[in-house]
Formats: sequence, C-alpha cells, structure tokens
Amino acid sequence: MYICTLPALSIALMAIIPCVPVLFFNMLLFFSALASATDIITHSQPLVDDGKSTLVSGDGRFELGFFSPGSSTNRYVGLWYKNIPVTVLWVANREKPVKDKLGMLRINKEGHLELVSHNETLVWVANSTTKALDNPIVQLLGSGNLVLRDEKDQNPQNYLWQSFDYLSNVFLPGMKLGWDQRTGLNRHLIAWKNWDDPSPGDFTCELMLHNFPEIVTWQGRTEFYRSGPWNGDHFVDTPSSMKILLYNATFVSNKDEVYYMYKPLNESMTSIRVLNQTRNSLQNLMWIEEDQSWKSFGDVPRDNCGRYNLCGAYGICAIADSTLCQCLRGFEPKSPKNWDVYDWTGGCVRSEPWSCKVKGKDNFLKYNNLKLPDTTHTWVNSSMTLEECKVKCWENCSCTAYANSDIREGGSGCAMWFGDLLDLNQMSNDAGQDIYIRLASTDHIASHEGSANTYKIKVSLITAFVLALGMLLTFLYIYKSRRKSKKNTDEVPEADMELPLYDFAIIASATHNFSDDSKLGQGGFGLVYKGTLADGQEIAVKRLSQNSHQGMKEFRNEVMLCAKLQHRNLVKVLGCCIQGEERMLVYEYMPNKSLDSFIFGSPIQRKGLDWSKRFHIICGIARGLMYLHQDSRLRIIHRDLKTSNILLDNELNPKISDFGLAKTFGKDENQENTRRVIGTYGYMAPEYAIYGLFSMKSDVFSFGILLLEIVSGMKIGAFSLSKQSVNLIGHAWRLWKEGIPLELIDSHFEESCIESEVLRCIHVGLLCMQNHPDDRPNMTSVVVMLNSEVDLPPPKEPGFLLETIPVRRGSFLGNHTTVSINEISITQLDPR
Repeated sequence: MYICTLPALSIALMAIIPCVPVLFFNMLLFFSALASATDIITHSQPLVDDGKSTLVSGDGRFELGFFSPGSSTNRYVGLWYKNIPVTVLWVANREKPVKDKLGMLRINKEGHLELVSHNETLVWVANSTTKALDNPIVQLLGSGNLVLRDEKDQNPQNYLWQSFDYLSNVFLPGMKLGWDQRTGLNRHLIAWKNWDDPSPGDFTCELMLHNFPEIVTWQGRTEFYRSGPWNGDHFVDTPSSMKILLYNATFVSNKDEVYYMYKPLNESMTSIRVLNQTRNSLQNLMWIEEDQSWKSFGDVPRDNCGRYNLCGAYGICAIADSTLCQCLRGFEPKSPKNWDVYDWTGGCVRSEPWSCKVKGKDNFLKYNNLKLPDTTHTWVNSSMTLEECKVKCWENCSCTAYANSDIREGGSGCAMWFGDLLDLNQMSNDAGQDIYIRLASTDHIASHEGSANTYKIKVSLITAFVLALGMLLTFLYIYKSRRKSKKNTDEVPEADMELPLYDFAIIASATHNFSDDSKLGQGGFGLVYKGTLADGQEIAVKRLSQNSHQGMKEFRNEVMLCAKLQHRNLVKVLGCCIQGEERMLVYEYMPNKSLDSFIFGSPIQRKGLDWSKRFHIICGIARGLMYLHQDSRLRIIHRDLKTSNILLDNELNPKISDFGLAKTFGKDENQENTRRVIGTYGYMAPEYAIYGLFSMKSDVFSFGILLLEIVSGMKIGAFSLSKQSVNLIGHAWRLWKEGIPLELIDSHFEESCIESEVLRCIHVGLLCMQNHPDDRPNMTSVVVMLNSEVDLPPPKEPGFLLETIPVRRGSFLGNHTTVSINEISITQLDPR
C-alpha cells in the first residue's frame, strides 16, 4: 500500500547510504506521515478495519472509518466529525453489519465501492450506473460527501456514486432532501432503530411530491408531522431561529429535480439535523465549542399542535388556547361528546347551510397566520393573481380554500385546496400565512354571532347588577380580613414571588402541550413534565392539579422558599407560571431523575451506583440539609425528605427537591406542633407521625432512613411485620446489636465497598433515628461525622415502634396537647 512505501524506502536508504544527513530521513518520515492521513481509496489502497486506518477529508473536518455503536460489537462503516466527540453522521452498511473486525472497504474490479468481510463475503456495495472510464477512486470531500469518481474528473455532475444521495438519519448542510425525477431517486432520512442499532427504524422523513410540496415525517405508515408547503422563502412551520438567524435555505422544483437544501450563514458554524426515533422529532442541533456539546435550537414538531391532524377536518389547533382544538368559524364538532373528552379526531362539520355558487350562501373568510392545510389535494399556478385565484376557486364547487403560493413581495401565485381541510394550525409570531376558506355567507354568520353576543351582553349586565350589591356588602369584610391575617389569604402578589414568571404558552409549547410522552412522574399535588425551551434549555415543570385545593398553599410556599434558596445540593428553580387556575414551577431538568430510580431500580442501575458514588450522594444530601437548617436566610424544615425527592444531575450530584411541605422558622424558633400531619409515612419521625410535633430533628430522622436505604438498597416499607423486625429500621438495629451490621449492605456494590465508610454511615444513620429528638445529632454534626474519623457515641434504640414517647422538658417550645393516633390525618402516603 502507498501509505507504507515511504517508511520502507527511508529504512532501505539508511541501510544503503549511511552517510546521508539525518535531516533527509526526517523529511521522508514527515511526508510518510502526511501520506497516512489520506482522503482516498484506490484499487491498491483499500480501507481496512485495523483499529487505526481512516479516511480524513482534505480540510481535516470529516473522518470515515469502522466503528461499533453503543454496546454493540457489530462493525459498520461510518462518517463523523474528526474533532467533535463521536456523532455518527452517515452509515454505509446500515442493514448488514460486519460481524468481526476484519472488514475491508475497497473498489472492486468492476469499479464499484464494496464492503467485504474477512472471508471475502460481500456485505454492502454502492452500485453506480456509470463505470469509470480510466481509474476510479473514492474520496472523502470537505462537505462530508463520500464520492466515487474517475481520478481525472472532478466535476460533481459526473460522480459515479455519492453518499449524499443515500441519506442516513442526519441531514447535513449541502445535502439534498428530495427527488431526482430523472432517475426516481428519493433522498430521504430514516432514523436509527436505537442508539445501539443504526439499522433503519420506522421513523422517516421525506419531501412529498405534491403540486405544493412539503416535508413529512412518518411513524411507520402513519403521517406524524408535516412542515407545511414552501412559501417562496421557507417552509411554513420552520422555527424562526432557523429561517432568520442561521441558514440560507434553497428550494428547487423543476422537471429534473425537486429538493430542499440548507447551508449555514457562517461557514465556521457546525450544525446538523437529526431524525430521532426516540424523541419522535427532527432535531436541529448546533455544536457549541465552548461547552463541548450539541445544543438544540428548534426541534419539530415543536408542540402538540405539530402532530399531524390533531383536530381533524376543519378543526384548528392553537397551542395558546386552553381547549387546544376549535372548529373553524361556521363549523361545529362532528361529535360534541368526543370533544368534551378531548377526542378531536372526528373533526368538524358545517354548522351553516352552504350552497355552491349561490349568492348569500357561498363566500370566503380570511384566516390570518395559519399553517396551511395538508397539500395532498392541491392545484398551483404561479402566474395567477390572488383575485384570479378566488374566481377560479369559487367556480369549482370542490375547491374549499385558496391562498398565495408565494408570500414574497406582497404575495403572488395561486394555490387551491380540494376536499376536507386537514391539519390546520394557528401559528405564533407571524410565522404562518393568510388563507381564504370557503363557507356560508360571512354576513349571515356575523349576524348570527351578533345576535348571540347581544343576548350575552344583556345577561352579563343583569348578572353584574345583581352581584354588585353583594360585592359591595362583602367588600369591607374582605378588606378587614386581609389586613388582619395576610397569612390566610389565598392570593400572593406576583411581585412577591421573587422568581421569573413564564408565560403559559411557552411552558405548553416546551412540554408538547403537557403530552404523556413528556410526563416524568406524578406528585401528590400534580404532574411533573419534561420540557425544552425555544433556546434548547431542558426544564422540568411541576404542574399543580387544579383539583388540589390543599396543593395551592403548598405551591405558594414552595415558590416563596425557592426564591430564597441557593445551594449546589438544592434543585434550582428557574421560575414559575401563574395564569388563571394554572400554577406551575419550572425547575432545572435532572437527566438522571431521582435517587430511588437508581437504588431501587434494575440490577444494572444499582450496580452502576458503586460505593464511592453512594457516599458522594450521602454527603451531598447532608450538606444540603445542613444549609436548610443552619445557613440559609430562614431556618427551614423540609418535612418530606425521601429518595424520590432527591434528584441527580449529570454527574450524580444530589439535589434536594419538592419544598411544598417545608416549614420556615425564625432565628429563635426550633419546633412546632400541628394537628395536620402531612408527608410520607415511613420517613416520618415518631414524634411527628404520632403527636404532630416536628422540628429540625424530624428531618434528621428522615435523613437516617435515607442512609439505610442507600446502604442496603432496600425500601423502608419493604419488610413485612414479623417477630424479628418491624421494618428496615428494626432489621438494621438487630444486625447492629448482633455485631454484624455489614450484612446490611447492598450486594450490588460489594466489590467497591470501603467497609470503614459503610460502617460509619450505618452508625450515623442509627444515631439520626434515635427515639428521642434530643438524642439525635444536628446536621452540622452529621456532616462532621461523615467526613472525619471522630469517635461516635453508641446509638440508642431507634424510633421504629409505635410506642409512647415521653416529651422531655425543653424538648419542644410551648405547651402541647397530645393528639391520639385516631385523630391524626396522615395525607400523602405514596411517594410523589
């Protein structure tokens, strides 16, 4: 091979002519190194899977070689950016991997590019319709295009074969998405099945060859999303960040080709579009060099309204509207019962009598800023005016709508729709287009609606008059009540929130209108969703259930607290949303979710959390709790500390979350009594569960439970009542008394176990769970105990039995009335 000849030649020359200067041989070695970084394959120079040979484009940007995706051992020929952590952009043999590391990519005798295994078995071939006249070579270009061409002919029009004609799951700048009508070639995207398997999945993206072309993604044979047609400047549903700030887009439609292509305005910018089957979206990603990561800047579909035909025929989707789907003016739900339960698929039917070409019964109503309907059944004439378009549509009784086919320079051309109008979407930020929809006389509709409005006005005036007197009588009472007790008001001024306020439409869009796919879990007062803001930032949204009157106070409590709390081991709250009955908190998104999903998860997850990681998490929780109790602006008792309320970031740093039940104290306050016991049974301290007495030592008790769960991998409620132990606490106490506490440890981290640290954690956990609150250490002491070799006192019996707890003088402030167990109202027994 050529890359081996120069080193061999230099060695030979050194043997033959020992007096040749060393500089000469250094030059030979330099040129041999250059030759090894080749961008071509020839008959005599194939690409072999030897673990080091690759093709590198002349500008050093792209690299092509053999790889194994994820945990798979299969071998594929793939393309990636050379200086960016591996992001595979194209795969040659997607459907048929090489089963060993002895594959070879070469040019065969017929001049075709082929991939063979070690026994010369053909794995993949890039068939070209034209044969090279002289000497074929394969070259990796600076665009990322792998081409087969004649060595002496660099004209792109004469390429024998190119990878840009056979897209994988990534759409690169300079690629064409669309059709070569001369050959019938359809350049389209097909997602990977999963991250370990690049074989074609069932999520695809292609340009549809209608009279009014548009890009469509398919989930199997079901249409999932469409871009809307090209309007002369962009596809209607193109995110504004793409069409304005980042790209020059090109759309070509002629008798030879119909395709879409984009190129960045800044050539130094690295961006790709990835068809992601896991997320069911076409992701638009940009490489941020400073962060060394890909950032999303406008995935499609952007929200639930992007889902194809969500509202059915003549239904219009508006993400900012609480009902999401509405019928067009002059239409009504085909099945009102289905619409009442948010099933809009049946669409809408005419509510007004319509007669084709009958004056007073046939007209057009203009709708502004819409994503134009499905263009499958359309007719387009680029030379007609809009008025000519209207006349032609009105004369054809099958025509249901018309619009300009090109929006540039005030609009031109004619596009007409036939049959039902499907997949209508009310766009935001003037991203849509005007369309004229056929319906009964607009005057008749306006008159009908005017009469209805007049009736509504009369009813409103009468109602207002009747209510005014009652409001006047109650005003003084309300005013005095609010002055007396600002605590008991159910309204908190937004200005006092001290957190940024998000618009409801932004949160709805980020969470795909709170779709089930975005749901992360369910809490005691509502649901938690994952979302992505327009700038690519991932968030978690806690949406308070509107039926939870109890949760409203907890929401306000959490808002006020989170605005004042800043610590690396507390989850960061980015803002809140208050609109109508909606109450939401916006958190930073924790990709590793909660601690319980690891320590109580699958064997693989549990084994992945070795002892060093577990100890790191324990210490982080302790520091966060110490901040709440001692170092924050207010003394705060969490009251619901448990594994599901400990979130983990990318580096498995723990962050305490969910302050809905938290209680604040002044500097001179330490404890309080309540008849309303709320929290999660099992994590509650005995004095709180039985008597409603809580203090910072109640949180210390809960931390002790966490310690045992992290060490043992067992849930607090995993034990059944037996003679030996009541629960996990009793089990741990029995092992401690028998002198075998290390039998408590989770077998999944035995290999990484540091016995002295584990033993110290068990010891500290038992000290935290002692029956009497005064016997428990505070969190400052706990942090010191965990991170030093100080001698620890022997633990007393933990509070795991439902027995009477004598209240020592001074243990709690004030006089308390003992509440019987039957009077306790323990709410929220399940993890949130």
